Amino acid sequence: MEILLSNIGKKFRTEWIFRGIDYHFEESKSYAITGHNGSGKSTLLRVITGMMPANEGKVIFQNQGTELGNDETYKRISFAAPYLELIEEFTLQEILDFHINFKPLLDGVKKDDFFELVYLTREKTKQLKQFSSGMKQRLKLGLSFFTESDVIFLDEPTTNLDETGIQWYIDQVSKLKKSKLVIISSNDKREYQFCDEILDVTAFK
Repeated sequence: MEILLSNIGKKFRTEWIFRGIDYHFEESKSYAITGHNGSGKSTLLRVITGMMPANEGKVIFQNQGTELGNDETYKRISFAAPYLELIEEFTLQEILDFHINFKPLLDGVKKDDFFELVYLTREKTKQLKQFSSGMKQRLKLGLSFFTESDVIFLDEPTTNLDETGIQWYIDQVSKLKKSKLVIISSNDKREYQFCDEILDVTAFK
C-alpha cells in the first residue's frame, strides 16, 4: 500500500493552511508530519485519511500500482487520535465487539489477547465512562494497532499517557512499522523518533 499526494491544499475561509503538497508515502515505511501547534499537521492527517476534504489536489491510495476506491481504502486503514469519541455507555467488551464488526483483529489475536495487550483485562466489563483519559487513549491506540489494516494513522498518539504508557506505545509501534505504513502527526520527538522520513507541514504555507 502506498499513498500519493498531488498538489494538496486546504484552506479555512480565505486562509490557506497548507498548499502545493506533493508527496509519496511508501509501503512499510514510517513518516512523521511535524509542525508547531496550529500549523495544520492534524488537518493534513485528516485530509489524507478522507475525514476532511482538500480544497485542491488529490489523495491517491494505491495497492501494487492499482488505485483504490473509498470503500476499499476504508478497509485498509486505522486511525487513532485523542479527540476521537468513544461510545461511553459501552463496556470494553462491547466496544471491542462493535469494532470488530467492521474490522477484524489481527490474525492470531483473540479478544482476551487484546485486553491483555492494552493492559485492560480487569476493566473489560466496565463502561468506558469509568475509564481514565489514559485508559481511553490506550484503548484507541490498541484498536488501531491490533486490527487488520495496511496503514496506521496516529495523531498526537501519547496524549494523556503516562511514562509507562508512552513506553508501551513506542514498543508497539516500533514492531508494527516493520510491516505497515505508519504516518504520525506530532511535535513530540518521542512519538516519531523511529520514523524514516519527516514531512514538515510549515514548508507548504
